[in-house]
Amino acid sequence: MLWVTRPRPHLDRTASAWLIRRFVDRDATFAFAPDPEGAGALDGIPFDLRGVELGHHKGRCSFETILHSHGLTDPALHEIAAMVHDADLDDEKFGSPEAPGLDAMIRGLGLVIEDDHELLALADRLYDGLYLWVQRTLP
Repeated sequence: MLWVTRPRPHLDRTASAWLIRRFVDRDATFAFAPDPEGAGALDGIPFDLRGVELGHHKGRCSFETILHSHGLTDPALHEIAAMVHDADLDDEKFGSPEAPGLDAMIRGLGLVIEDDHELLALADRLYDGLYLWVQRTLP
């Protein structure tokens, strides 16, 4: 399937794209549009766009919404969700000590990588490593 989000992806969008590609749709491809209308014109599944189903709802970031909507229960994914939430919403709801570092890493990548597809690909590797690390730290 084609999944569509806003251009210049930051933390919630890069994490959500990784989550989609690794746990929801292994054959996912991504495109970018500035708004839901643009996403509709591409005939893709919109995420992290204002007012779409797979966006911010009920105090959740898009990553959390995708976890919830797809019934993903992996504890490591929920730990990453806490990091993404705290970094993206900046409300310290989960008190994730990793959130500021994750935010800094993704912001830094966005400063040196201009191509959005390249950014998603590189961020995927970062989230792959984070996922494995979190799995090993869980009881």
